[in-house]
Amino acid sequence: MTSASPTVKIRATEAAYDRIEQMIATLQLEPNQPIVESDLIQMTGLGRTPIREALMRLIASGLIEQQPRRGLRVSEIRIAEHLILIETRRVLERLIAGSAARRATAGQRAALLQAAHDMTEAARQGDLAGYMAADQALDRVTHEASRNPYAVQAIIPMIIQCRRFWYAYRHEGDLERGARCHLMLAEGIHANDPERAIAGADALMDYLMEFTHTVIEG
Repeated sequence: MTSASPTVKIRATEAAYDRIEQMIATLQLEPNQPIVESDLIQMTGLGRTPIREALMRLIASGLIEQQPRRGLRVSEIRIAEHLILIETRRVLERLIAGSAARRATAGQRAALLQAAHDMTEAARQGDLAGYMAADQALDRVTHEASRNPYAVQAIIPMIIQCRRFWYAYRHEGDLERGARCHLMLAEGIHANDPERAIAGADALMDYLMEFTHTVIEG
């Protein structure tokens, strides 16, 4: 019997990570919920090894916590710390946006603009699933275009935490404003204009800060 190639194993782990991350971000796996490997295998249709490797990455990013003698659980949403998280994310978003504006290929610039327009249309229609999918696509291309794997590795857990926070309190949110901020960012990158892209990143972080204040004060 031939074992799976390293490339196939990596793809399986990435698929497991993406699926579990999505379930955490959209609260299909709720804060403080125990993690049961057999349940995840059934839910994802993936094997035990990629599930375990994905869980190790999620533990390292803080989305899943390992409890002594009690196994794994989804980390809780820490509202009091969320403003600090956004302050930190802002620094990385500015770096990534500026880098992407300078380094993106023509194909990446076009893909970013399309994802931003998809977000705008989804927001107009109130299509939450479409909005979230376009948001993830925009992030993925922006991160690739930045060519800064260190910044990307640092920011991804923060983005997931923000996405989960937003999803949990989305009744306080404004889809159309969020889409406009992403469009501003994408247009800056598309135009090879780092300052404009950074302004878009700042607008997005301003929106997330205001959103968080609304949740805390409400």
